Amino acid sequence: MAAAAGVPVRVCHQEMVKFDLEIKAAVQDIRDCPGPLSALTELNAAVKEKFRHLRGRIQELEQMAKEQDKESEKQALLREVENHKKQMLSNQAAWRKANLACKIAIDNSEKDQLLQGRDPLRQRKTTKESLAESAGNITESLMSISRMMSQQVQQSEETVQTLANSSRTILEANEEFKSMSGTIQLGRKLITKYNRRELTDKLLIFLALALFLATVLYILKKRLFPFL
Repeated sequence: MAAAAGVPVRVCHQEMVKFDLEIKAAVQDIRDCPGPLSALTELNAAVKEKFRHLRGRIQELEQMAKEQDKESEKQALLREVENHKKQMLSNQAAWRKANLACKIAIDNSEKDQLLQGRDPLRQRKTTKESLAESAGNITESLMSISRMMSQQVQQSEETVQTLANSSRTILEANEEFKSMSGTIQLGRKLITKYNRRELTDKLLIFLALALFLATVLYILKKRLFPFL
């Protein structure tokens, strides 16, 4: 049963590693993106989709951890879940930084192009539109990241609550074991006492029987052989 349960865990782990590597590669693509903003938007959409898949696999692993029968296996999987969550938060931070760096580079490139002989009024209009679009994209990205971090905080709180419940269960089981240990010790003492009493009773019975036989032999001797 443990081997069968380990197969979906391994598959889930492999998929999380794959999505993690894909996210890192996509973040690097964003950092190296030369523009335009439409290309950056497409890259961000792909990264969001990969984060969605990764988050789903992490939730699956967390659910499998909660369904484990052995407490040791459950805690090991929960620790793995926390590690993947931390790695995902690190990737999200890197994604945010890559977006900001890329948008600044695109803005600077567009400014340089605008300064190369275009109409000043049109340049200002285009620059304002570009900055507005950039600000909107940055705001959307920050809001998305904020939502994802909020979800991670909620999941972390649920995990902490689960660990607290598990700790209480372990403490209760420990108290029961201590109580059972005391009962077993008392039972052992009673059995030892009864064994000693049984040995004493057997010795007394043996002595009484020996005394009885000695008395019978003495009486027979006096009756059958009075001259002795």
